[in-house]
Amino acid sequence: MSTTTSAPLPIRMLHDRVLVRPEKDGAESRTAAGLVIPVTAVGPRRLSWGNVVAAGEHVRQVSVDDRVLYDPEDKPEVELGGEFFVLLRERDVHAVSQSADDSGPTGMYL
Repeated sequence: MSTTTSAPLPIRMLHDRVLVRPEKDGAESRTAAGLVIPVTAVGPRRLSWGNVVAAGEHVRQVSVDDRVLYDPEDKPEVELGGEFFVLLRERDVHAVSQSADDSGPTGMYL
């Protein structure tokens, strides 16, 4: 398995590229009703979450340490220091996770 280190990565991203550390999947998942689904029964995943560890100079919407949603299919992977990362273009990122505190006012008035 890979280990997480606080040392800087030996890579500098160019243009609109983003380097993402995929989040690890648990051994099994649980539905909202509480049913346990083992790994062997889970179908293919459509989108995955990951953490941005490096971003190129032309990346505007995503920054380092953001948690992003992306499509893992047919995306190149790279191994750095025994850890695997996914290489994306900024346009391949579907969403950035945002905490409730960052959202500010909702714009809804009662």
